[in-house]
Amino acid sequence: MTRVLISAEDLRKQLGDSVSGNDTAGPLLLDVRWALGDPDGPQHYLDGHIPGAIFVDLETELAAPPSPARGRHPLPEVAHLQKCARSWGLRADQPVVVYDATGGMAAARAWWLLRWADVADVWILDGGLPAWQRAGGDLATGSEPDPTPGDVVLTPGRLPVIDADAAAAWEGLLLDARAGERFRGEVEPIDPRAGHIPGALSAPTAENLTAEGIFKTPDQLRARFTALGSGPVAVYCGSGVTAAHQIAALAEAGVEAALYPGSWSQWSNDSKRPVVTD
Repeated sequence: MTRVLISAEDLRKQLGDSVSGNDTAGPLLLDVRWALGDPDGPQHYLDGHIPGAIFVDLETELAAPPSPARGRHPLPEVAHLQKCARSWGLRADQPVVVYDATGGMAAARAWWLLRWADVADVWILDGGLPAWQRAGGDLATGSEPDPTPGDVVLTPGRLPVIDADAAAAWEGLLLDARAGERFRGEVEPIDPRAGHIPGALSAPTAENLTAEGIFKTPDQLRARFTALGSGPVAVYCGSGVTAAHQIAALAEAGVEAALYPGSWSQWSNDSKRPVVTD
């Protein structure tokens, strides 16, 4: 089983060991606060973040420019991602912990991209910043000093990816991680057509979390996904961001899944692609 989560208590211990000199390579902390319709992630970071964390801009660092043909958050070129990762100070073989304040919904994109790019030791802070504060963790305000540039070398393709044609022909479980009302086509706040990809199953990402915003246990997640069926698993969402959260939950449950990065934002912009509403 691939574990992808670190608790706030364990992170506090790791950081304490690093400061005390018991650990020569503490984790790199990445603050990935982003949410659809909320452009104020940088200000949220300045208002309070885990001490030492570096702010990561999802729109410009974890995605290529949007287009109807590729979707709202296409995968970035690996050279761009490597340049950004080095600017965060990421060194070869250094652990990484990513977090946000929304249960990992945005941070999982950074987790997935770094794992896809062959960074092996990447963790999502379970429960994010609220869990950190509940565990007694301090917050820093304002900017952090510019990090020493890192030397990490990224290699793409370490996690499975599918395109629209593969999604259309998928034999197995194609999970739609958006809210149920978007899957059913009852509402569509941002993309040109409402509905879902034929053959997809609704599996809202929010159901991976407890009421406190932490991931359900591996057994609970395994039961959730097993109830949906069997076979190879692929996941999409609106633009390939929260689908990464689903893939993290599946990994916690011991299931490997492929990401459709273009997701609904790409599919719904192609008039030749069929749409189902129900």
